[in-house]
Amino acid sequence: MRAAVVPAARAKWEIREVPTPEPGPNQVLIRIRASGLCYTDVHITEGMLPTRFPRTLGHEPVGEVAALGAGVTTRRVGDRVGVPWVQASCGRCEWCLRGKPRFCAEQVATGLQTQGGHAEFMLAQAGATLLIPDGLAFEQAAPIFCAGYTVYSGLRAADPKPHERVAVVGIGGLGHLALQYAHATGFETIAVTHSKDKEKLVRGLGADRVVSDGEALRAAGGADVILGTSNSYKATADALKGLRPEGRLVVMGASGERIDIGAEFVFNGGRLIGSSQNSVEHLYEALDFAAKGKVKVVTENFHLDEIPRAYERVAGGMVRFRAVITP
Repeated sequence: MRAAVVPAARAKWEIREVPTPEPGPNQVLIRIRASGLCYTDVHITEGMLPTRFPRTLGHEPVGEVAALGAGVTTRRVGDRVGVPWVQASCGRCEWCLRGKPRFCAEQVATGLQTQGGHAEFMLAQAGATLLIPDGLAFEQAAPIFCAGYTVYSGLRAADPKPHERVAVVGIGGLGHLALQYAHATGFETIAVTHSKDKEKLVRGLGADRVVSDGEALRAAGGADVILGTSNSYKATADALKGLRPEGRLVVMGASGERIDIGAEFVFNGGRLIGSSQNSVEHLYEALDFAAKGKVKVVTENFHLDEIPRAYERVAGGMVRFRAVITP
């Protein structure tokens, strides 16, 4: 089979012919139909997340079950499935026993401890796969398994109440989906972006208002929930100027910057929430919204042979908004 291989940290991606794997006990072999190229793939390539190279990356894989390993009873050949970030964990630590394997120090992550989805086939733990709703295109489903899952989990973690307002900071690969999920769940939604050229687009994605910064957010009445999807914590911290009393800031975008919290945040009873992918229930609901047409991923699609160019566009912040690879 053909696969995109990262030979070493900070090396250029290559297309190689590699053996097609066979599923072991409790595994399935997936014929990949689409695989999202996430900025986390850039972090892994640059050596910011520990892994062993050479490695095929890709943690937004979707496709059809092509073969079953011994002991698999919950999946059938031909099933349309996707695989999230966490595939397995130790099953013995406090967090696994609490039903929160995302905190397990020995978790097995797709494309980090396993070979990922930027290939024609991929192995996965059968129990980690999730069935994709009928009618949802593979190219739309793939980014939901990381980007959509992440922002919808953040929205759920904030627990917005009726009549509360939701603001989204950073209208990019995560933010354009956060806007749609907030709108689809019935909340007044405000986009916070400096990019004037995005205003028409973000209104079409469900934003009731578009403001440029925290001062403008405050002037517009503020927000009870701020979803920080930007990779700039400076922009996220600035948006706190518009956080209403007892408001919640949910940080999802990764950055090397720091967020400064002032006394006003404390006196107003603000809450700071870190969130990634919190519950498989959230992934199920995120996919369901997309299947019902209430959320649409804006994608740039690339063939597997084009993945070096796709990687450069993602690394350079040139993709609007998610890159999807199709073998």
